[in-house]
Amino acid sequence: MSSIEKTKLGSQGLEVPLIGLGCMGMTKIAHMDIYGEADEAESIATIHRSLELGGNFLDTADLYGPLFNERLVAKAIQGNRDKYIIATKFGYEIDDSGALTWQINSKKDYVKKALERSLKNLGTDYIDLYYLHRLDPNTPIEETVEAMGELVKEGKVGYIGLSEVSSATIKKAHQIHPLTAVQTEYSLFERGVEETGILATLQELGIGFVAYSPLGRGFISGEIKSPDDFPENDFRRSIPRFQGEQFYKNLDLLNEIQKIADKKSITASQLAIAWTIAKGAVPIPGTKRVKYVEQNIAAASITLTEEELNRLEAIVPLGLDTGDRYDAATMATLDK
Repeated sequence: MSSIEKTKLGSQGLEVPLIGLGCMGMTKIAHMDIYGEADEAESIATIHRSLELGGNFLDTADLYGPLFNERLVAKAIQGNRDKYIIATKFGYEIDDSGALTWQINSKKDYVKKALERSLKNLGTDYIDLYYLHRLDPNTPIEETVEAMGELVKEGKVGYIGLSEVSSATIKKAHQIHPLTAVQTEYSLFERGVEETGILATLQELGIGFVAYSPLGRGFISGEIKSPDDFPENDFRRSIPRFQGEQFYKNLDLLNEIQKIADKKSITASQLAIAWTIAKGAVPIPGTKRVKYVEQNIAAASITLTEEELNRLEAIVPLGLDTGDRYDAATMATLDK
């Protein structure tokens, strides 16, 4: 296994590679393709190649599938569990028949139930990093984090985290049990965590930051030239950022980003990943293809100068409207 540089995620003792692997796109969610169709054998080969390159930090969730994504990860890590750092998430309620209710449930008894189900699906007896996927508006965060903390005491979970939460929620949660990480969408096209002060809160409290969709949901790869390029059943078609005039405005910005990448003889995707690492995040770009995991991991060794960072951020400055990152109904579920 070659050595990709490692970093401390938060201040509770977890060490991870500078870049993780997002597994969401390797399965559907409730019959919807996330980023086009996936092939199980290629997905598993991607996880194995990532490990060979030192990329042993995998990110999944019970929502993905639902449940099938964790089972795919289980197949990939079988016989090698101890070589991987596994992060999974719970919160989107899944009933006993394995169907999504689309409610968020983080009540104490559900936390334990979800954890046991994830352990079974992942074929393991512990999860390295366990996240609450979204804030449950009907359950105090203190109750949820207390239950998550009990799982740590029981040895079933190594570290805990939250996803898509506000500074106020982070502060309340961290007092109950130390958080290791907060995961939120973050890329050159999505800098809300900077604008709202969440990054500053994490730095102040010694909590790690995991950036999902660091490639703007694949947009920064440059392969999508028009909204019609998204496969028919692809959920990105529902995202305002990728619709109509906004899509083409963002494409103009991407063309400017591409110029900086060309000058460095790297891809725009690699530039975007290197930028998130330079900003102090651990990015978890999702891919289900070996060639992309190789490209993404290579980005961990790219250094950006202060001048290059400034030029990039001048193209997509803080506060620039690049379009909403979810449809209106999903935006309303985010903790503000």
